[in-house]
Amino acid sequence: MAQAGFNMAYSMTGFASAQALVAPFRLVWELRSVNHRFLEIAVRLPADLRSLEPACRAQVDRALTRGKVDCTLTVSRDPDSRETAELQEDVILGLSSLQERARRHFPEARSLTVGELLRWPGAVEEPGYDSADLQSAVDETLGRALASLVEARQREGQRLAEILLERCRGVTAIIADIRPRLGQAEERYRGRLMQRLERFSVDADRERLEQEMVQLAQRLDIAEEIDRLGSHVSEMESVLSHDQPMGRRLDFLLQELNREANTLGSKSQDTDLTRNAVELKVLIEQMREQVQNLE
Repeated sequence: MAQAGFNMAYSMTGFASAQALVAPFRLVWELRSVNHRFLEIAVRLPADLRSLEPACRAQVDRALTRGKVDCTLTVSRDPDSRETAELQEDVILGLSSLQERARRHFPEARSLTVGELLRWPGAVEEPGYDSADLQSAVDETLGRALASLVEARQREGQRLAEILLERCRGVTAIIADIRPRLGQAEERYRGRLMQRLERFSVDADRERLEQEMVQLAQRLDIAEEIDRLGSHVSEMESVLSHDQPMGRRLDFLLQELNREANTLGSKSQDTDLTRNAVELKVLIEQMREQVQNLE
């Protein structure tokens, strides 16, 4: 069986961030993604930048195809910036006048501290910004964060693909173990049936008995199930090497694998084959858990 390249396997889980300095502000994008049936995008922006949300959503949509993606932008003053806030003297003078008038009624009241004055609404004017000032930086920083997220999802996707390939080898080994024993199981069942007939001294019609054995052998034949299991595993390896989203295709193949394993288990009249069917179902369930995270 050819080994899959799995270079294009992407996980839906990942985290990335990117930042930029647009003096006197620092922009920081944080992106988090988890598995989801479709692409669900949530963009959180400061109130003054809400007008940029459609463009940000479109940029994420172009970069990703599946997953629930939370995108958060924070804008804060850069502590190293030389641009300072402006003291609004008219507001301060107004507060001072109000304080003197209040003291006429409350002469024992203490004076406002400098800190209280500076925290008064409107006493200090911070440097402002609008969407036009920051749009280019917002777009560029989001692009870098998305590139990092895609790389993180690819690294995790390759890890998941390696696990899936290992499980595929496990299924292939079980199939190789079963094939030589297909005819042996039928012979053992025939032998047990003949022993029971002899034990109870049953004089069976040999021709009728052979007809029943042929029909029973047809009902218990698992050769087709084994062939289909091998075919589905080969298809999984092929899908893992494709340069396209593969999660849904792999999920469908695992449903087919599970169906064949269930049929094999229900047909088996042999202890060893029943154990093999259980081992197959364990491997398939492990693969299903991993595939849920692939894009």
